[in-house]
Amino acid sequence: MFGLEKPAGQKPGRSGGFPNMASVGDFNVLSASIPATKVELSVSCRNLLDRDTFSKSDPICVLYTQAIGNKEWREFGRTEVIDNTLNPDFVRKFIMDYFFEERENLRFDFYDVDSKSPNLSKHDFLGQMFCTLGEIVGSQGSRLEKPIVGIPGKKCGTVIVTAEELGCCRDSVLMQFCANKLDKKDFFGKSDPFLVFHRSNEDGSFTICHKTEVVKNTLNPVWQAFKISVRALCNGDYDRHDFIGEFTTSYRELSRGQSQFNVYEVINPKKKGKKKKYVNSGTVTLLSFLIETEVSFLDYIKGGTQINFTVAIDFTASNGNPSQPTSLHYMNPYQLNAYGMALKAVGEIIQDYDSDKMFPALGFGARLPPDGRVSHEFALNGNPQNPYCHGIDGVMEAYYRSLKSVQLYGPTNFAPVINHVARYAASVKDGSQYFVLLIITDGVISDMAQTKESIVNASKLPMSIIIVGVGPAEFDAMEELDGDVVRISSRGKFAERDIVQFVPFRDYIDRSGNHVLSMARLAKDVLAEIPEQFLSYMRVRGIKPSPAPPPYTPPIHVLQTQI
Repeated sequence: MFGLEKPAGQKPGRSGGFPNMASVGDFNVLSASIPATKVELSVSCRNLLDRDTFSKSDPICVLYTQAIGNKEWREFGRTEVIDNTLNPDFVRKFIMDYFFEERENLRFDFYDVDSKSPNLSKHDFLGQMFCTLGEIVGSQGSRLEKPIVGIPGKKCGTVIVTAEELGCCRDSVLMQFCANKLDKKDFFGKSDPFLVFHRSNEDGSFTICHKTEVVKNTLNPVWQAFKISVRALCNGDYDRHDFIGEFTTSYRELSRGQSQFNVYEVINPKKKGKKKKYVNSGTVTLLSFLIETEVSFLDYIKGGTQINFTVAIDFTASNGNPSQPTSLHYMNPYQLNAYGMALKAVGEIIQDYDSDKMFPALGFGARLPPDGRVSHEFALNGNPQNPYCHGIDGVMEAYYRSLKSVQLYGPTNFAPVINHVARYAASVKDGSQYFVLLIITDGVISDMAQTKESIVNASKLPMSIIIVGVGPAEFDAMEELDGDVVRISSRGKFAERDIVQFVPFRDYIDRSGNHVLSMARLAKDVLAEIPEQFLSYMRVRGIKPSPAPPPYTPPIHVLQTQI
């Protein structure tokens, strides 16, 4: 729906505080819930179990997804049945929404089909494989190979799942419009028109997806060209209709470009109802329409870019004595504390994009044994030469070990751990690696000036920073570091990109005690900006994705039998 409007309640020739900005509420393109990109999963198996006596198995693959809250598995879809083979390459694909910031658990079950019955219990089970969608996408060439398990004492073969991003999700459109002889709306001058675009949703409602700038004091405006993703414009549905007044068009029609088909009458329903001689309220013409295919986050991941995850934990005394239940670092034998929950929620998603699963884990604000010196950058595993821990479980183990050996102290300094990761990020600027630092803290920051300086310097590097604030403190300073409202600056220099995302942990505490859902929400909110921050670094540096490795087809072993 393309609406032509004039800013309400303004004097002619004025458009409020921002020149050339349309004022339709507080519209934010990103909050218009642009759907995920879609990926297509292809499944192959090698050396399946043979369950048939006189011939080979007739396999089918059934995919299940898991609900976040209750862990219940739901059937997502089935491939076709392939007769008489232990090495099927299934033709039917699974098409799934992909969000970087969500953990999507998958289960692939394999059966030997013995009859026409859709009831799976009537067929022989050949085994299963569990993984996450992130694991498939994050594997080399977005191709995951895993053993099939589930039948004790039997080798069930292997499954190969490859992910391919669907093309329509990656197109952007560059469009430009002009209008002629629009209705005059101002008493003393001409109108100040702008265009508002809405896309139609499945349920018939409309979502705003773009608005142009205001062109002042004219009935024949020419708006600047603008770029919008096809997903935002029409959710990838090329025949989804957009409206101008009561005139409809679609992406497919617009894509014909400038022609007589793309001149639209602007109809005002109220005027049309009142005036018999009413023709229209002017016309809008499409001046240009150019489709560009954007490189996506998944192109880089498929090309081999690794995401390195580092965690830094606040060991200042304001957390309280770890042996007391009131402490934020309390080691409860029955459930994770806030630090453990935040670390696990974010780490379990990011680990899918790091092939060696080795994560540096740092602490700050503690006195270290044996001499009690204060450190703002110490290795949780006690090895400054090699602060890497194996997997998120290894990080958790090192965190608990540190709590028993160091003394909580202070102050709360962020700059040393930010500079630690920045040193690594500065050494690989070729796009092969990107660094994400998770800082979990309880407190009021002590080195604000130095931290701002560190963030401004880090904004030129391939890195992002996530800060999770735990406990009841006021986190005003963290909001300032987040830079969503005002871009962060230090000594007159502004950050090149917005690289910090802050959330207070208390906003995600579930009163009912269901931490699974609340931690999934926390992870989603802190990780949602990472792909765009990642792409903004690559774009600014002109780094293109590496080509994906060629698709690998495992050899089928033919057993030769001698008679």
